[in-house]
Amino acid sequence: MANILVTGANGQLGSEIRKNGFSILDDVFYTDMEELDITNYTAVEKFVQLHEIDTIINCAAYTAVDRAEEEPEKAAKINVLAVANLANIAAKEDCLLIHISTDYVFDGIANKPYTEKDKPTPISVYGKTKLAGEQEILKSDCLYIIIRTAWLYSSFGHNFVKTILRLADEKEEISVINDQMGSPTYAADLANVIATIMENDERVEYKGIYHFSNEGICSWYDFATEIVSLSGKTCRVNPITTAEYPSHTPRPAWSVLDKTKIRQIFGVDIPEWKFSLRRMLESYNK
Repeated sequence: MANILVTGANGQLGSEIRKNGFSILDDVFYTDMEELDITNYTAVEKFVQLHEIDTIINCAAYTAVDRAEEEPEKAAKINVLAVANLANIAAKEDCLLIHISTDYVFDGIANKPYTEKDKPTPISVYGKTKLAGEQEILKSDCLYIIIRTAWLYSSFGHNFVKTILRLADEKEEISVINDQMGSPTYAADLANVIATIMENDERVEYKGIYHFSNEGICSWYDFATEIVSLSGKTCRVNPITTAEYPSHTPRPAWSVLDKTKIRQIFGVDIPEWKFSLRRMLESYNK
């Protein structure tokens, strides 16, 4: 039995975790900013102590990559300060902190999947704040599992899949970047991984950083083309380069993560991205 605090519970991953659930023996507290302001150290400490929390799953994050360039303080408040609060309280109260991070901690110039041992070199404000959050966890000396993921999508919230579905209904053709490569991640699959970790009685022994995304590699253009095809829409998808896209925010050209460690340690099943996309669309269209 565990007392679990899930932060950012109304976001994509938090909503999938809520839908997936945990053991019926666990007491789970799903919170978002309205219920618990994780930038407020005292509020978090009181909540953890009152409910005797032993595991914190932090799904909260500032993820607006373009807007972060214009408001770095707001990004840092959620991605650094709040994470530091959770980590320091986890260390003080002897909690396990499971924290979700990102492929954006890397610069994207690699030519092979990034492992947990590769040196992070973020190139955007978003990536820099997420790495700073990781560093706060390491400094706290709490029990932690950091899971870096990439290209997250779900039937909940705002994401690339839902944007493409909307645009495909509104336009006869759209243009999508074809020179940024990665692996999409269905948030429901990541929720399953977290549940698997929670079921492992020795999870606190496996402190460290892990990578998780769905299997396979594609570009945003490939991803969009598959979304349109599987949804039966007739919109034409045209490939363009990053240079042609109207954004000045630097993004990794290569966001492929090596999942060997999480597969070996926790024995997780990792579906191929097209299979997971089909599952998401089938669920979303019901």
